[in-house]
Amino acid sequence: QVQLVESGGGLVQAGGSLRLSCAASGRTFSTYDMGWFRQAPGKEREFVGTTRWRGAGTYYGYLADSVKGRFTISRNNAGNSVDLQLKRLKPEDTAVYYCAGGDGLGPTGEPDYWGQGTQVTVSS
Repeated sequence: QVQLVESGGGLVQAGGSLRLSCAASGRTFSTYDMGWFRQAPGKEREFVGTTRWRGAGTYYGYLADSVKGRFTISRNNAGNSVDLQLKRLKPEDTAVYYCAGGDGLGPTGEPDYWGQGTQVTVSS
């Protein structure tokens, strides 16, 4: 059974930082994209970022323009976990953050796998 398990959400003041982690199990994810989406109350799901295999245990990261410069995304060498570092958080970053896995992970299309989500709340 494939599982993506997130951790690291919480409540933080504006300008603060959080680190989200996602661990995958149940299949080999090393050549799969892994990344993050978020959904704020009353809004559509939004792509945040992805990591893509480029061979030899390395990955490149891609982030949405809305978070570029404040968030960083990284993948471990084994390819079975992905982290999202959130910095200079704003109240509009408040959302449930979901880990996702699949081929061609990006702003369009549907991931093959989802985590259960972790809440990030940024107070003003």
